[in-house]
Amino acid sequence: MGEFYLHRLSPFLVEFGSGSGIGVRWYGLSYVLSFLLANWLLVRLARRGLAPIAPEKVGDFITWAALFGVLLGGRLGFALLYDFPRLLSEPLSILRVWEGGMASHGGILGLVFYTFYYARTHRLSWTGIGDALVCVAPPGIFLVRIANFINGELYGRETRLPWAVQFPTEIRESPALLEGTPYANLQPDLVLEQLRAGTAVDPAGLESALRSVLPSRHPSQIYEALLEGALLFGVLWTLKTRFRLPTGVVTGAFFVFYALLRIVGEQFRQPEDFNYGMPRGVFLSLFLILLGVCFAVHGWRRGDYQGGGAAVLADSIRKDAHT
Repeated sequence: MGEFYLHRLSPFLVEFGSGSGIGVRWYGLSYVLSFLLANWLLVRLARRGLAPIAPEKVGDFITWAALFGVLLGGRLGFALLYDFPRLLSEPLSILRVWEGGMASHGGILGLVFYTFYYARTHRLSWTGIGDALVCVAPPGIFLVRIANFINGELYGRETRLPWAVQFPTEIRESPALLEGTPYANLQPDLVLEQLRAGTAVDPAGLESALRSVLPSRHPSQIYEALLEGALLFGVLWTLKTRFRLPTGVVTGAFFVFYALLRIVGEQFRQPEDFNYGMPRGVFLSLFLILLGVCFAVHGWRRGDYQGGGAAVLADSIRKDAHT
């Protein structure tokens, strides 16, 4: 079997000065592109009568949803669920969004609360907004997961499959991996910088040393991008544009399918922490399944087909055929 892929991608699209830590990061760019794509898709739904928000109002809605729902919710979720000890010792660390650290479960719940507030203040259907919003969210999940891969974070469990990846970023969490190599006395970040920039005294020697000590792992970020991003988008977009469903059912489908696909992805991802013997991502997803079932059952019982009548459905299919 040949060598596994040694990850050496830079987290920066553009870095202003080698090793400065200042520049345009792929992670931040993924969020910007996610919001732009969500805006474009939501305008399409609004113009076809499949969202209760007027097309000219979509831009403002996405902007505030991004700020208060995704960013604030995601950051708070990460701090409370995955980094609580640091939050207690360094409360201002929650503001360091450039360092990464966003929890998808927190971002989802942040959007739930924001859309509820928006619907109440604008006298719109909360579940109607939710049905449209969940359809445009998965492409953003796809982009963020790809950024996770570029960053070399949230990597998978060990495997010997041909497409396995060796992640040098692992030496940050386990510096002991470098013991016994010529680089044992170097800071992990310096080793990573030399690897990415090719500035080591002996680049081939550094690469060989890392290959000899790093375990090969599942590129679980790619798996999750395809599951929670591409596949989920296809399912929800089809449900929204091809079927006549009561409001709230598509929102429920999002919670259930996202949670199930996340649980599948967690089988390949290196667990960060456990709750009741389960990886935390699996444990939190169980609550999303329950929430999704509640939305779907409530939607079916109400039988509210706002903006989803047969005429609108037929018109949307006709427009799809010409786009």
